[in-house]
Parts: sequence; C-alpha cells; structure tokens
Amino acid sequence: MDVRLTTEQRQLRDAAAKFADDLGPGSVSELADESRIARLDRHIVTTGWRSLRSDGASGIEVSIVAEEFGRRLVDAPLLGPVLADDLARHLHTGRGDATIAVDNLAFDARGYRRALLLSGTTVLAAELDTDYGGADLTRVTTGIAEPPLPVGEVSADTAGRWRALALVATAADLVGNARGAHALACDYAKIREQYGKTIGSYQAVAHLLAEGLALIEGSISILRHAAWAVDELEPAAAVRAARAAKVYCARASRTVCETAVQVHGGIGNTWDCLAHVYLRRALTSTELWPVCLKEVGRGLS
Repeated sequence: MDVRLTTEQRQLRDAAAKFADDLGPGSVSELADESRIARLDRHIVTTGWRSLRSDGASGIEVSIVAEEFGRRLVDAPLLGPVLADDLARHLHTGRGDATIAVDNLAFDARGYRRALLLSGTTVLAAELDTDYGGADLTRVTTGIAEPPLPVGEVSADTAGRWRALALVATAADLVGNARGAHALACDYAKIREQYGKTIGSYQAVAHLLAEGLALIEGSISILRHAAWAVDELEPAAAVRAARAAKVYCARASRTVCETAVQVHGGIGNTWDCLAHVYLRRALTSTELWPVCLKEVGRGLS
C-alpha cells in the first residue's frame, strides 16, 4: 500500500481543516453560540460530507474528514450521518435523513428524528427520543423512542466493511482529538510562565508533550492502514485492521488528552478550559463500537 495522500485527498484534508478552523468552537462558551451553530449546520449541508460514501469516497477520505473534525471539536453531526448513509446506500427502500445508533443509543442526533442500526446483516430503523444528553459536549446523544423495525438486509461482506468503516471513523476522530488536545497543551506551555520561564522549557513538561507527539504519530500510521483496508482488503481482514487501530488510537488519545489537562495545571480542571471537552469526546468515541485486546488477536501493550 502507498500511505501517501493523493492530490485530491490533500485538497480534501485542507478543505476540512479550514472548515473546522473557521467554524469549530474556540472556547467552551462558543459551544452555546447559536449563531455559530446555525452557520456550521448551514455550511456542512453544502459540503456534502455527510454523504461521502454515497458519493464514492474511500475509507481514507472518510477518516481524513473525521480526523479534522475531531481536531477542532466540530460540534455538528458527521460520523452518525456518514455511517447511516453508507448503510442506506445498499438498501432498495427510501431512507430519508438518519443518523446511526449503537446498542439502542443514537449519537450525532442533533437535527435527526430517525436512526439506523445494524444487527448481523439486518438493517433496522427507529424513531429517536427527544430527551437529549450525554457527557460529550460536542455531539448530541439520545435513546430510541420505540423498538427498531427491520428495513432491509445487506450482504455479509457489506456488513463487515461497514463495521470496519465504523471502527475506522471513530479511530480517526480519536486521532483528531489527540492532535487538538496536544496542540492546546503545547500552546499553553509556550505562554505559561513559572519561576521566570515558560513551563514548556522544563523537562517534566517537555517530556510529556514529546511522548504525546510520539503517540499521535503511531496513531496516524495504524489509522492510515486501517482506513486503506476498508476498501482494499477482504472484510474480515479490514475488520481486524480496524480493531487494532481502534484499540491503539483509543489508548493514545486518552493519554494525550489527560496529559493536556495535566499540562494546564489547576486551570485544566476548570470548566472554561477546552482540555476536558477533548477528553470527553475521546472517551465517548472509545465507547462507540468498543474493542478489547482479546478481539485484536495480537500483542498491543
């Protein structure tokens, strides 16, 4: 495999990064800025990123957008609609707009009234509850209002590739979370002074940040392979690669996000510091299609 991004993929990454930088929240208070959220929702509809798979996007391209959205905590539904779109394109029935549900809990639910679920090879649909909540401040979570009903069947290969894509998409979000939290911590370490020097000049802090960067680089490598595998390997092999990526990226992202809180010191434990928002999102993405080491089948420490 060639891990280098194509010209088109680099352009997609740059467009997603600019979108995230322009419209992602720059502070905790901006999470409640209704005018920003309205602009965000309006612009994401025009991009067409929620129908990436229907438009022929590869697993790599889905992971590129998901990673950039995670990096800047973009609080608009993306992964749920993308995964629902990927399921629905294999059905012959009309789908309408939908997000995705995992174990009868829908995420990325803001603005959606219906969710799709995959059980084996059966696709089910359910109406969503109107009681929103969840620990993640950037993605709305809700339950389903009634038992889901089957709406179609997909092949075993399609179901396997979809599960691989779901794991890859959440792993990409985790890598983005880690990158964003690390950048936040580095920026703070450059300006916060203690004993007449910036705290980043002290080895205790510098080593923490260096370890975080190493974890991010490892995460990017294993994610790129898993994203490539979604479309290029047999479904079983793609799922194995995606599971390994999910385990590694989840552990790395949690470590990097917790380090960001630690580098901020006392202010890192306050509501107004974005570090806890990154950590919340990382923990939520980890619990979406969670993977344990036993399922990976190879040594990851």
